[in-house]
Amino acid sequence: MRAVVTSNNPVRLSFLTALLADAGIETVLLDLHASIADGSIGAIPRRLVVADDDYARACRILREAGEC
Repeated sequence: MRAVVTSNNPVRLSFLTALLADAGIETVLLDLHASIADGSIGAIPRRLVVADDDYARACRILREAGEC
């Protein structure tokens, strides 16, 4: 698994997850619980990760959308 985006913005992460899902790329959101445990003050960014085999295609899709 490789991180394609780190962010504290839940709306952006949701959008990017949907964008990649539309392309058939499964994502996993890491650090969600750590972020909540810190009181959601934004000290710990969440990581959106994809499988190693999907990494290059995911980066291309995000770049084309102006998100990476």
